[in-house]
This record gives sequence, C-alpha cells and structure tokens, in this order.
Amino acid sequence: MKRRSFLRAAGAMAGLPFAPSLVFAQEAGAAAPVAANADIPVLSDAARLQVARLLEEARALDTLETVIVSQAGKTVAERAYGDHSLTGSTNIKSASKSILSALTGIAIDKGLLTGVDQRIETVLRSEFPSNPDPRLSKVTIGHLLSMQAGLDRMSGGNYGRWVSSRNWVRFALAADFVDEPGGGMLYSTASTHLLSVILTKVGGKPTLNLAREWLGPLDGFRIGSWDRDPQGYYLGGNQMAMTPGSLHAFGELYRRGGVTADGTRLISENWIRESWVRRTNSVFNGDGYGYGWFLKDLGGAAVKYAWGYGGQMLYIAPSLGLTVTMTSNASAPSARTGYRDDLHRLMAEIVLVAGT
Repeated sequence: MKRRSFLRAAGAMAGLPFAPSLVFAQEAGAAAPVAANADIPVLSDAARLQVARLLEEARALDTLETVIVSQAGKTVAERAYGDHSLTGSTNIKSASKSILSALTGIAIDKGLLTGVDQRIETVLRSEFPSNPDPRLSKVTIGHLLSMQAGLDRMSGGNYGRWVSSRNWVRFALAADFVDEPGGGMLYSTASTHLLSVILTKVGGKPTLNLAREWLGPLDGFRIGSWDRDPQGYYLGGNQMAMTPGSLHAFGELYRRGGVTADGTRLISENWIRESWVRRTNSVFNGDGYGYGWFLKDLGGAAVKYAWGYGGQMLYIAPSLGLTVTMTSNASAPSARTGYRDDLHRLMAEIVLVAGT
C-alpha cells in the first residue's frame, strides 16, 4: 500500500475523511496542565481495536520501525515492523534534546544551576574566544534550551564542519552571531551540546553518569551508547542509543508530571510546565518550541513532541493521557520527504480515536 493510501485508510478507520489540514493548527503556547490518570476516560475496546488497526496499516510507511501507544500508563497497542524489535536499540538522534532539557531542569531543581536566566559565561568563560563578541556574555541557559542563542547554527550544513573540528565547544562559542540572544529560533545541536558540557562541569560527572543517577529510578529507562566530542564530553542532543521502550518510559515520566509510576519525583512539575511553554517558533515548520520540546495541535489536541532525524518521535497529549513513541530508520531523512508529516498524521488519527 502506498503511503498516501495508508493515510486515507487510517482516516476511514477513525471514522473521518482524510483531511491533512486537521493536524497543522498552531499550538497556542500556554502552559498546559499535566493530567492525572483519574481525569482520563479509558479507551473502549472498540477504540483500542481502531488504534491497533491504525498501527497495522502503518506498515505502509517504509522506514517506520516501531510504534508504542499507551494511555494513562497502560499499553493500548504496539508494533515492530520488518525485522525490527521493540527491545532493540536505536539512535534517537535529536529526540535526545528533550532528555538534555530534563537533565537541565533537574540540575536547576538541585541548585547546581540558578535557573534559565543564568548566563553561560558563569560556567563556560574559560572556553570563550580570546576576544569574544560582547553578545556572548548575554547568552543564558534558557537561550540554549529554546534555540535562541543567536549564534550561527551547528546543524544542517554546518554540522559536519563543527564535528570535524578539534574542539566542538570552542568552535561553537566562536561562531558568528546571526541574531541577538533571545531572538529567533536557530535550531542547533551545538546549543544542547553546550548544555551537556555545562551539566558535566556543575555536576562534577559526565552527562551520561548524571543521567543514569538522576533518571535511574525510572523503570525501563536506560541510555545505551552515546558519542563524545574530542574532549570527552557527551554529545548533547544527538547520537544517543535507546530502545523504543526506554524512550517511551521517558515520555511517561513527563506525562505523569515528573514522577515515576510508584510516585518517586524525579523532575519538578513546574519544570515540565515551563518546558511546554512556547518560547519561539520553528522557521522550518512553524511549530512552537519550548525548552527542548516542539508544540503542535494534532487531531484537535495540544501535543508536545520530541523529534529526531529519520523520524524518531515521542508524542505526549496530556489531556488524553496519551504517550506515543515511533522509531524509524535513523539514516533516512524525515522532514524534506514528508515522512515526518506522515507520522504527525498517524499521531493525529490516534488522538482522534482517543478523543471520541
């Protein structure tokens, strides 16, 4: 079945005509409450069957590898396609930026960082160029989180040049300013890498060790291999291996407002709310962006999502208690091909089923 045929079939299964415009309304950007399980209606058997059918039809998406759908903490449906496995590890690419955001929030909660308004020079001054642009002293933790540092992007066309340099931190900090700090969104993996370096310096341990310590109590969560830069800092915001179930467990932590299934608090609920406030908008797709999370209306619900190259997706629809994880071929592009939009449509159809 061709991809377009799949999307029409998915709409029919949800009892709705195929209407791509359903899924592209702009997220309003207000801080969304975290819904408690008690506030969420349980999916009927018929609705669960519809979701299962949607996942079965999703086999038509050639690079899709796995999907997990849960509501209020209970698995609704899950699929692995081809020779892929729900327990196999995959490179989650830039979806790891949302994990860097979580670690930054925990560091603030622990008092290792004073807050999002803390200037990065308080930690990284020794890495600044010898004659830095005065605007570098105005860049804050919050600017890195929301991709508003103003520095030239080290993603896209500049990514290869950046990771080929001898010192990724100094290369990024020596980049030209193409906007003012706090200006428009400049999506850059260098911004989240600087966060990884900052976390290592203030936490006194490599970022991976901090993640294992701070998120270790989360059942099912585990980071596998993770690339480092030439100085040994873990690459913040890319090249992180994780199973679909582990990424899903992280999404569930956010859906529950920062507590584990047994009630252990790992992230403050306030940090999650702040992370889901729109700070800027992507120039590429118009979606809102908070602190490491994209924000979009899908199927009539406010959805927060992490997105990695290739189609590594983690969706959360708090009002419906939905967490949906999708992993794909990490080496295949997802934006310019329209594949990411296909995944958005699949998520929209799941939302529509859950909301009826």
